[in-house]
Amino acid sequence: MASVGGNPAVEWHQRPPNPKNPIVFFDVTIGTIPAGRVKMELFADIAPKSAENFRQFCTGEYRKAGLPVGYKGCQFHRVIKDFMIQAGDFLKGDGTGCVSIYGSKFDDENFIAKHTGPGLLSMVSMAPLLIIRVKVGVVLEQIVDQILMVVRKIENVATGPQNRPKLPCVIAECGEM
Repeated sequence: MASVGGNPAVEWHQRPPNPKNPIVFFDVTIGTIPAGRVKMELFADIAPKSAENFRQFCTGEYRKAGLPVGYKGCQFHRVIKDFMIQAGDFLKGDGTGCVSIYGSKFDDENFIAKHTGPGLLSMVSMAPLLIIRVKVGVVLEQIVDQILMVVRKIENVATGPQNRPKLPCVIAECGEM
């Protein structure tokens, strides 16, 4: 739990939605089967640079050589059951790619928000990676609308070396709501 500006401890996974924060989504497939939609509230109110970076990678607004760059078509490359799922490396596909809309890296904004429960997401400032905690970095957003079922489906895919899913778990579509 965290104390914010003298407020009582915050259970970040139960935080009420902030209507000013953007909502983004991932439509996920496992193999060739649609697994569902994950909707996420970006915590722009506490991590504005991280939230904007994530949002632009969801919408395809960030462009390189005139082409949209982002999460669409990206695979979840690391899955550790009962701990986390990891995706977002659209450069190398293995967690080592490094880019942001601000260049290669930007400073962490804060560590106010803590992983107090399932469904909170973090983003690594030196890479486009996102980490969905199912049980530390900057907490960027939370999954909304009880969509943890999609996360659980990904979590239950068999994995091989480096915890890579044996079936492709892909962000087939993404954008802003």
